[in-house]
Amino acid sequence: MAAKVLAPIIENEASTGRLVLVCEHASNAFPAPWGDLGLTAEQRRAHIAWDPGALAVARGLARRLDAVLIHAPATRLIYDLNRAPDMLGAMPARSEIHDIPGNAAISATERLARTEALYLPWANGLHNLIARRIALGLAPVLVTIHSFTPIYHGRPRSVEFGVIHDADATLAVAIHDAARRLTRLNAELNAPYSAADDVTHTLRVQATPYGLPNAMLEIRNDLIADDAAADQMAATLAPVINMGLTEIQKQAKAS
Repeated sequence: MAAKVLAPIIENEASTGRLVLVCEHASNAFPAPWGDLGLTAEQRRAHIAWDPGALAVARGLARRLDAVLIHAPATRLIYDLNRAPDMLGAMPARSEIHDIPGNAAISATERLARTEALYLPWANGLHNLIARRIALGLAPVLVTIHSFTPIYHGRPRSVEFGVIHDADATLAVAIHDAARRLTRLNAELNAPYSAADDVTHTLRVQATPYGLPNAMLEIRNDLIADDAAADQMAATLAPVINMGLTEIQKQAKAS
């Protein structure tokens, strides 16, 4: 049975704000024809399958900042939309301490099928969304929203809010500095991941070619464990992002 195309989900597309929010790991849905990939129900709910709380935070930010939001329709274990098709992590055989049986021996034909069903609609959808906004003169700013587990390979993580950049650090640094000024979060730059970990594919492909300001935000998922906590985090981060945007506008005018 051929896999049907799963298009990205776009919310608040009529927004006239600059901000484009991206949530590549929004969903832990395991649609047909892939099924559960041999995972238990507990594993399918765990962080290996998605970024818990990230979509709720992204929606709260979109509402407060009048941003357009694009997010994934399926689990990252079928295809991780923040990875290129040639990356092992695009369809991982193992995630942290978990084997993924349904990904253990993927043929080239199956890799292509997943790429055509998930990655290409996503990449084209995001590209088209950005291009339309550029054409409208909205000067897009791309910010991706993620969450991370507080314990990784048995080691606790003290960072609560990470801001990651690829080639252009300008917005990431501005958001990090704003978080230090406006919140009590333990905010770190390029933590718990960095571009060296191959986590900035979306920024590299969708923002850098256009010269768009961009950053990747990582929130520790125990801080956004339910909808109320996620919405409170969005309320905390909205002024942080605004301050970051204001700072890079000042820098652009001064240069």
